[in-house]
Amino acid sequence: MDAAYKKVNGDHGPEGETVFRKRRGSMYLEEESNQSEVFSCIFSVKEEVGALAKTLRLFEEKGINLTHIESRPSRSNKEEYEFFINVDSSCSPTLDLIIDGLKSQISGQVHELSRNKQKDTVPWFPNDIQDLDRFANQILSYGSELDSDHPGFTDPVYRSRRKEFADIAYNYRHGQVIPKVEYTVEEKTTWGTVFMELKTLYPTHACREHNRVFPLLEKYCGYRQDNIPQLEEISRFLQSCTGFRLRPVAGLLSSRDFLAGLAFRVFHSTQYIRHASKPMYTPEPDICHELLGHVPLFADPSFAQFSQVYWFTIKAYGAGLLSSFGELQYCLTDKPQLRPFEPAKTSLQKYPITEFQPVYFVAESFEDAKERVRKFAATIPRPFTVRYNAYTQSIEVLDNTQQLRNLAENINSNGTHITHTHTHTTHTHTHTHTHTHTHTHAPHEHAHARTHTHTHTHTRTHTHTHTHTHTHTHTHDTHTHTHTHTHTHTHTHTHITNAARVFPF
Repeated sequence: MDAAYKKVNGDHGPEGETVFRKRRGSMYLEEESNQSEVFSCIFSVKEEVGALAKTLRLFEEKGINLTHIESRPSRSNKEEYEFFINVDSSCSPTLDLIIDGLKSQISGQVHELSRNKQKDTVPWFPNDIQDLDRFANQILSYGSELDSDHPGFTDPVYRSRRKEFADIAYNYRHGQVIPKVEYTVEEKTTWGTVFMELKTLYPTHACREHNRVFPLLEKYCGYRQDNIPQLEEISRFLQSCTGFRLRPVAGLLSSRDFLAGLAFRVFHSTQYIRHASKPMYTPEPDICHELLGHVPLFADPSFAQFSQVYWFTIKAYGAGLLSSFGELQYCLTDKPQLRPFEPAKTSLQKYPITEFQPVYFVAESFEDAKERVRKFAATIPRPFTVRYNAYTQSIEVLDNTQQLRNLAENINSNGTHITHTHTHTTHTHTHTHTHTHTHTHAPHEHAHARTHTHTHTHTRTHTHTHTHTHTHTHTHDTHTHTHTHTHTHTHTHTHITNAARVFPF
């Protein structure tokens, strides 16, 4: 766990008031009192029984309380562990004694970071898409290690296979091609069992958005009973549909880390598959869950904008439902409770992860659910506004007038560019109706012709041009009179849309 790195990032708060600090590792920054100083340091100890307890005893003997502690394997010495600590203390002489004690009693290094840390008021969150690398490997359970109640716990071949998948995820960095996996016959058989059971249920149990996309995945991404699709191929397909992409992960992420990835339209997907002994059950997300539950809806533009709330909604679109044919059948029986989808209540609902859900929340449609989530997100207290910059794939924190001016200039610039270039990218439809009626009485000839031309030009700027020309000619003996009336009306209407995203920060 790479938890000790901190860097001052002045863009996160008003200058001279609050400084927010970025760090790798845990997503939360501790809130600390301004009434006392905070001492932060990193020290390393050899990996041996009782080493940490011996070190922490120094603080206990001096009566100093540790407010935060994190650990990680040492990058410089594989036989050591590094520890990051925060200590709440106003006694500088005592801190000096502790520093001296640490240096004399442990063989590793001691690095003092700060004794005057400003209060952190906002949890750290990723500012750009590369920041996802910082927590992608901080899984909550499993990965290459399995609990004793896991179906594959006593299977050495399965455990070795899981380590291969974990190594792929641990070594992956944003922007790289996701390595291709050669799945075994047994793994493909397990996939095929789940695939066919779910495919049978989807037409009657899944939402129409899922059923609309699924045939496209079969056509373009290799979704078949005898084939487990590759993440890289699916990721490219999703990017062409909605801008979503996949990245490999070794196991289950925290909810906050998982949602932080979705804010950048990045879905953390496992590559391993459930144990062959229990194809109907998995205690953790696996590739069946990811590719059959999550991926189809990430290809739908409407759902792609609504990727913050899972677990409790039907007609089925939650990945847990769409990847579990047992729960897919169960959720539409009279056994679970069905409640109206209210995000404020849904967010507080506790749910079991090893059994079917006792409660599901019902939304009328994706549009209805999105609107409810937007209103709920607007109630989340936050001392700044954020804007997603699609060009740099980063989040811009808007907390001062200069940043707001830059945003306004950017919007105006885009609007001017759209208006100026509309004539270069047009789709034109022209309808011409001509009616000519001739009636002749010698020596009088009457000819009437009406021509109506309608041109409709559409880009981001909508232009409508209507031209009416009426020509009436009378010829009587040697006298000719011609009257022509032309009326042209042009209406231009420009839409400038600035799309907004909801972040769970």
